[in-house]
Amino acid sequence: MRLDKYLKVSRLIKRRTVAKEVSEASRVLVNGNPSKPSKDLKIGDEITIEFGTKSVTVKVKSLDPLTSKADASSMYDFISEIKK
Repeated sequence: MRLDKYLKVSRLIKRRTVAKEVSEASRVLVNGNPSKPSKDLKIGDEITIEFGTKSVTVKVKSLDPLTSKADASSMYDFISEIKK
């Protein structure tokens, strides 16, 4: 699954266009490397998202293309949140 779609489906970022813009600005790291929106994710990848005042790191647990809002948080394991 593409990085931008995963961020939207897992509800880490609300809109796919915003997910695309954030990853194009090199504010999304996959396994420690800046990644483009088209990056193919695998189970076990670590995603770090740089928000304005914090950095959130999660580990990919599943790649379901259709997930309900209630089940979205089961797509990843929360690792850390660092406030700047």
